[in-house]
Amino acid sequence: MSKSILLKALVVVTFAFSGFANAGDEKVRWRLAETWGPNFPVFGDASKNMARLVKEMSDGRFIIRIDSANKHKSALGIFDFVKAGQYQMGHSASYYWKGKDFNTLFFTTLPFGMTTPEQYAWFYHGGGMELMKDVYDKYGVMSFPGGNTGNQMGGWFRKEINSLEDLNGLKMRIPGFAGEVLAKLGAKPTNIASGELYTALERNTIDALEWVGPSLDLRMGFHKIAPFYYTGWHEPATELQFMVNQKAYDKLPKDLQVILKTAMKLAAYDMYTQSTHESGKNLATIQNDYPNVKIRSFPKPVMQAIKKANDDLLAEFAAKDPKTKEILDSIHKYQKQVRGWTNFSDRAYLDNFDSK
Repeated sequence: MSKSILLKALVVVTFAFSGFANAGDEKVRWRLAETWGPNFPVFGDASKNMARLVKEMSDGRFIIRIDSANKHKSALGIFDFVKAGQYQMGHSASYYWKGKDFNTLFFTTLPFGMTTPEQYAWFYHGGGMELMKDVYDKYGVMSFPGGNTGNQMGGWFRKEINSLEDLNGLKMRIPGFAGEVLAKLGAKPTNIASGELYTALERNTIDALEWVGPSLDLRMGFHKIAPFYYTGWHEPATELQFMVNQKAYDKLPKDLQVILKTAMKLAAYDMYTQSTHESGKNLATIQNDYPNVKIRSFPKPVMQAIKKANDDLLAEFAAKDPKTKEILDSIHKYQKQVRGWTNFSDRAYLDNFDSK
């Protein structure tokens, strides 16, 4: 073989391997739309942490840019963005889409449902992930746990709730299934994006609202207008969701798929611990610095009526849709099983500790 032919062959081989190397080094760039505004603590930290982890674990090959609500201008439009492929990812809460598909709400939370550890166990070991996949598959969207707030507070009220009559005609911002429950008892629920909550309360557009809990409520200033702060019933384990466009995910190399799933799972866990920390710190601030805030629990007759309305509504929806029934049966069966351990461990420990 002549030198010229050999040289040409080496050049071809060099270019071929160079092409493979460049293809492997090529950056994947995605966009994520979130419901929250820029620099929104806890919730927004979860999406930022996820994107940071993806970048670090992929050694810069996978970059996810985050567009907050001020950028895309549709805080409650995240599901549609991801479904259409306008964004490869989204970060929000499934119960915001119950008007599009009622069965999505069960993957955020359910009144009188599981606690956060119980719910995570259901997701990863009790069939919850499989059921969520069934619901989202038809839209070409993948859904993953995206961070939990823990048990949320029952809301901020201008006036004390002493009886069921006080709920009649009450204009309250409360999303998810809890809004349906209160509507059955005469309240007038509405869903308002987080950036508009304080103004709506200040202008008497609403009489009460629930947001999250001390972790996020204190900074919102609700205590300046509505001094009655009620303990929760409606969101015992509020799980946010990372949504991923299926077609975009399928185009990722296998290693980046694994990195993305790992980052989402770790960011979700980090959000839960952060929320617990912030709630403990901010509750102490509320109790010490704002004596005008009156922390209450709803009267027992009110809670009994709410629980009955909740059970009746769930039965109605389950009778209409086999998938709803399948999801609810799974939740109720798993909750009954795992609650035995919760009572035997956490509840017993707290009861013994509190009695000393």
